[in-house]
Amino acid sequence: MIDHSLFEDTGTAFALKSDSELERAYFLFKMISSQPLVRIGTAATNFALKANLPVEGLIRSTVFDHFCGGVSEDDCLPVIDKLYSKGVSSVLDYSVEGKETENQFDSALEKILKIIRFCDEKEAMPIVVFKPTGFGRFHLYQKKTEGVDFTEAEQEEWNRIVARFDAVCKLAKEKDVEVLIDSEESWMQDAADDLVEDMMYTYNKENTIVYNTLQTYRWDRLDYLKALHQRAKTEGFKVGIKIVRGAYMEKERNRAEEKGYTSPICESKLATDDNFNNSLKYILENLNTISVFIGTHNEKSCYLAMELMEKFNISKSDNNVWFGQLYGMSDHISYNLAAAGYNVAKYIPFGPVKDVMPYLIRRAEENTSVAGQTNRELSLLKAEKKRRKL
Repeated sequence: MIDHSLFEDTGTAFALKSDSELERAYFLFKMISSQPLVRIGTAATNFALKANLPVEGLIRSTVFDHFCGGVSEDDCLPVIDKLYSKGVSSVLDYSVEGKETENQFDSALEKILKIIRFCDEKEAMPIVVFKPTGFGRFHLYQKKTEGVDFTEAEQEEWNRIVARFDAVCKLAKEKDVEVLIDSEESWMQDAADDLVEDMMYTYNKENTIVYNTLQTYRWDRLDYLKALHQRAKTEGFKVGIKIVRGAYMEKERNRAEEKGYTSPICESKLATDDNFNNSLKYILENLNTISVFIGTHNEKSCYLAMELMEKFNISKSDNNVWFGQLYGMSDHISYNLAAAGYNVAKYIPFGPVKDVMPYLIRRAEENTSVAGQTNRELSLLKAEKKRRKL
């Protein structure tokens, strides 16, 4: 039987936090729970960074250190080791966004290859991650998704994108490191899906190295998963899937309305939850040919995964099933799952403070908009503070 009070254990959840870190976390989530404060803070931070005001130290000691591992891979080492002491693995996420030049794409590639070599030396890091637009211009993915012919120069540019994907997956295969490839906006995603599938075909013959991401707030994703699974069985490769609810909802709805097409987003939160849970069930029923990384902060979905694993006799430590949460959030899920024997990894964003700010601002905005998420964090932190006093 699954213990449905597992995530209430704050002693396990916050064992790694000192009293002062606990206070800082409480203060941060209190700030994030206020929408006006997040808006003002975001504007002030952006202004201060653009004006080169000396605020990096302040950002570093508050929001950055709570949600990020450090400014470089080496800087993240103490965090990685600390997490692993509690059985939680790390996925280093180079969270620098919105790059546009070939030089920037090449340096992103070098960064990911460096992380894979880094993983090879550290048992605590079995997985890497990157975004398709980290390796090439959004415009090209969009053009390919829309079926518009490339110019000769664009075709060469696209070939370089494919080569970057291949270099990462090839080295990952050599070093036995798993690669999670993020999903982005729907109007560029088909091109990314096809490219990731090509990588699966090449590198997922014996075991699962390459994972695509399924954003289940899109109502078409379960059908996409089933079709991909059929092709994989026919062509003899394994499927790797990271399932998440999704990250571009407002943007997707607004564009669909503006351009007059049917929105790709589920009509309600409930429909998204159902889609996520049905995708999870489909994968766990087919674990011999599909591996899953369950990226969620939703407690019900985690309990469901645990119940299904028990029902289908899937061992807690089966490498085909991983749970994942973001660093600085949902520690009550991550550490309690790890203590119970499940495979758990935290996404650890890192990069120069200035470059990581867009990522951090998005986190803060997402937290204010996810009903209940911030309040849940606050109530658990409060419970732990009380427990320590006693």
